[in-house]
Amino acid sequence: MKVGVIGVGGVGSAATLALLARGCAREIVLVDRNRSRAEGVALDTDYGLPLLPPADVRAGEVADLADAALLIITAGVNEAAGGATDRSDTAGRLRLLDHNAAVYRELGPELVAVAPDATIMVVTDPPDPLADLTRALAGHGRVFSTGTVLDSLRFRVHLGRRLQVRPADVQAMVVGEHGTSEVLLWSSAAVAGVPVLDILTHRGDDIDQVRERIESEIRYANITIIEGIGASQYGIGAVVARLAEAVLRDEQALFTVGAYHPDYQVTLSLLSTIGESGVLNTHRPAMTESEQAALERSVQTLRQATATITPATGNS
Repeated sequence: MKVGVIGVGGVGSAATLALLARGCAREIVLVDRNRSRAEGVALDTDYGLPLLPPADVRAGEVADLADAALLIITAGVNEAAGGATDRSDTAGRLRLLDHNAAVYRELGPELVAVAPDATIMVVTDPPDPLADLTRALAGHGRVFSTGTVLDSLRFRVHLGRRLQVRPADVQAMVVGEHGTSEVLLWSSAAVAGVPVLDILTHRGDDIDQVRERIESEIRYANITIIEGIGASQYGIGAVVARLAEAVLRDEQALFTVGAYHPDYQVTLSLLSTIGESGVLNTHRPAMTESEQAALERSVQTLRQATATITPATGNS
């Protein structure tokens, strides 16, 4: 199947390599406004192909995305370039919205005209409002964002480190906005079915202190990474490839991607079933009253942001 990666900066490049490593796409077309960048990434990955599953990677233009099954959009400015690296700024990634919405308004109609049947994955920050904009531009509902999948993985990693178990054995979710208003579902976090809060209590840990530290590490993980290497790219690259695999193989797998929810009238992350047409079903995880209240606040944040870039949203 053909996959298009639109925007071949750090995230697009990392996603391309992860796609190749997973072997879930046989043809990958790289599109970037800087054609030389796309050609360079294609050539660089070509030299590693003898060690990877068979695939064809090439630079192209939007017209070359015809018949693509999946379009992955990473185009736009990142947090470092967009000035969204202040931990005290509650807007966080939303600082990038106006600039990146303009990029999407230009790209969206071109992409849909060339590949009208493609499923679209929105990766650019802030992904949830941009997914609503993309849905409006596309005129169909086969649009989802990477949402809080990466945040949920970070939650699992930090809990695994704290409890000295493999992150793969931790079940934990983050819902709401992929941003500062996100909600960590501590009430349902577990290790092999044992509630994390019970484990922490049994260990004698100060639960409030643990929660505060882990939530801070997760909410501002991107800024910490940016301070080290300039951009967050490898974790999200792995997420993009795994979600692409779920779409291309019609897995009907569960992830906390950003999906339009009619009850909230906005795109947000809950728990969704992913298949070839994107989100097939959305499920609301069990939450405590305080978690539900926090989710409602996150929804309001997303609604306000989305209202600034598109007059209305819907699951058309």
